[in-house]
Amino acid sequence: MTRVKRFAYFFGGFSVGVFLLMFFLGGKNASCAYGPNARVLKNIRIKHPEISATALQGMSNHGLDTAVVSQFLRNGKVLFRDSNIKINDSCKQYVIRGRARDDQRYLMQVKNCDSTALITDFTKYVDN
Repeated sequence: MTRVKRFAYFFGGFSVGVFLLMFFLGGKNASCAYGPNARVLKNIRIKHPEISATALQGMSNHGLDTAVVSQFLRNGKVLFRDSNIKINDSCKQYVIRGRARDDQRYLMQVKNCDSTALITDFTKYVDN
């Protein structure tokens, strides 16, 4: 069998497989969260986090509304070095960095427990 025929069979089968996957998984809300950053953000998003009064005050001090929280939970970056993720604690505290509409960077601190998530603080990010 020539090399051209091998590639033709391979790409023919590959395209049929991709089509079938799109057909079966197209209507479902399936997603892939493989990296640690994506898994943490998805876990917090699923729990519908509450916002503390301190975080609301910090957001209003910078002229931001609560829509920024969903933006951070979609596109933010978890700073694991600054987070407190001890294995023995039932609630882990994550620090999430993101950009707001004014193109400034902010830090959001989230206390992620087993069944709830609470946004505890919201501050402006300062580069060291």
